[in-house]
Amino acid sequence: QVQLVESGGGLVQPGGSLRLSCAASGYTYSSYCMGWFRQAPGKKREGVAAIDRDGYKAYAGSVRGRFTVSKDNANGTLYLQMNSLRPEDTAMYYCVARAGYCLSSRLSAQKYNFWGQGTQVTVS
Repeated sequence: QVQLVESGGGLVQPGGSLRLSCAASGYTYSSYCMGWFRQAPGKKREGVAAIDRDGYKAYAGSVRGRFTVSKDNANGTLYLQMNSLRPEDTAMYYCVARAGYCLSSRLSAQKYNFWGQGTQVTVS
């Protein structure tokens, strides 16, 4: 059974930083495309960043240059380093995964069939 457990969210001031982590279990971590989505109250779910099996990375325009996605295949953990945080980054952040490559549309929610429970990030 695939399990994704996020951590690292919290309250931070504008301009601050946070690092989210996603502990993955139940599958061969290195063979999956993974990413981060977020959803704020009253807003659409948004793909934030993704990293494919081969390490290819994709970012939403709103976070490019501020956020960095990475993964540690040895311990099965996905990270999202978030710098220069803004109030509009406030949202619930979700870790996602799908078996195999994404290849395209890496920030589309339809690509992913495994979702974590989310971790709240508040910038205020």
